[in-house]
Amino acid sequence: MAKAKSRYLCNECGAESPKWAGRCPDCGAWNSLVEAPQTSAPGGRFAGYAGAGGGRGEVADLTEVGVAETPRSPSGIGELDRVLGGGLVAGSVILLGGDPGIGKSTLLLQTAAALGGSRRVLYVTGEESPQQVALRARRLGVGGEGVRLLAETRVESILEACVRERPQVLVVDSIQTVFTEAVSSAPGSVSQVRESAAQLVRHAKASGTALFLVGHVTKEGQLAGPRVLEHMVDTVLYFEGDPGSRFRVVRAVKNRFGAANELGVFAMTDRGLRPVSNPSAIFLSRHEAPVPGSVVMVTREGTRPLLVEVQALVDASPLGNPRRVVVGLEQNRLAMLLAVLARHGGVPMHDQDVFVNVVGGVRVGETGADLAVILAVLSSFRDRPLERGLVVFGEVGLAGEIRPVPSGEERLREAAKHGFTRVILPRANAPKRPPKGLEVVAVSRLQEALAAL
Repeated sequence: MAKAKSRYLCNECGAESPKWAGRCPDCGAWNSLVEAPQTSAPGGRFAGYAGAGGGRGEVADLTEVGVAETPRSPSGIGELDRVLGGGLVAGSVILLGGDPGIGKSTLLLQTAAALGGSRRVLYVTGEESPQQVALRARRLGVGGEGVRLLAETRVESILEACVRERPQVLVVDSIQTVFTEAVSSAPGSVSQVRESAAQLVRHAKASGTALFLVGHVTKEGQLAGPRVLEHMVDTVLYFEGDPGSRFRVVRAVKNRFGAANELGVFAMTDRGLRPVSNPSAIFLSRHEAPVPGSVVMVTREGTRPLLVEVQALVDASPLGNPRRVVVGLEQNRLAMLLAVLARHGGVPMHDQDVFVNVVGGVRVGETGADLAVILAVLSSFRDRPLERGLVVFGEVGLAGEIRPVPSGEERLREAAKHGFTRVILPRANAPKRPPKGLEVVAVSRLQEALAAL
């Protein structure tokens, strides 16, 4: 009898290797290769698979393909609809990841209850018993009418239930707990996660069911399992939040039916998650008196402008190599901005510890925060607070120039709406007619921005 062949899959990237090695040859991760037997489903691994479009390989000219508006169904939760691009799309697959206890199951249970009145919803739980889900629904105060509940981890049984129930929305909590009999490895392994997700995605595309998959994250904050899982789905959402804060942020990092990098803000209460319609108000500290090292900036997340506070603390360093600590921003960019401040602003920081924080646990990834970081650092270094009612934004180049950022007029309207009276911005973003009550100071060089203070 022929011996069954084995292969080795990487837990980090999903790469396949014919033999074991201490380091993955593709991604370089150590001790990540696990053994998985060679298996094949009856009729071939890809038998019956018609692709995402359900076609059989017909070739068509791009100009002849008909284009229709994608219908969307509101989920009943406004902030989630914003992140999804307007609502649920039939046949879409959404992957929701986040730390344990952040609120993934709570959000999906509230969404399922909101959709249950108008759509057939099947909630599959692989981590909790039906009694636990019912207790949580009672605690959240959601009725749950129209929501069908199934406690199952076998993919084949889940698909059989879908054939019977014919749900329009399917929630699987979580993808790491389900398994398929086509693969003999343990649940949660790379091969199981990939094959189980593939079967669920094929069913969603073929039946037009909107599918929610809950995914665990690693200690580095990335979705557990192979990276190919993110490529198989239509939308990837990350649930973020500070454990000590009641505010939660849902961020879209991939969306085939809407804008990526969109942001939804929620507040965790004793009755579940509540959408926050005005997130700028929660990210501002509103000090009683101006304090050194605090600057308000206008950032942009997806289609939404947000007012956030950037705080800096500069102190003489007792170390030969001063510390540079950043929370909510990119650390390498802080080092670059400090070099620009020393070269073009005449304020060296080579013997100072610099700590920079974005209030509220927000992560700012755009370059429009450059000017705010420099002014916050300088304010703390001089121990001189900036004037009340000041807001800034702008990118700082290596030559000391202040470069424009996208959507300048929307940022100005957001600042004026919250009562700010003065703004320092790039000259290229200066409007012809500034909002009423807002003084605009346009600068093109770092020296001009420092002089304007």
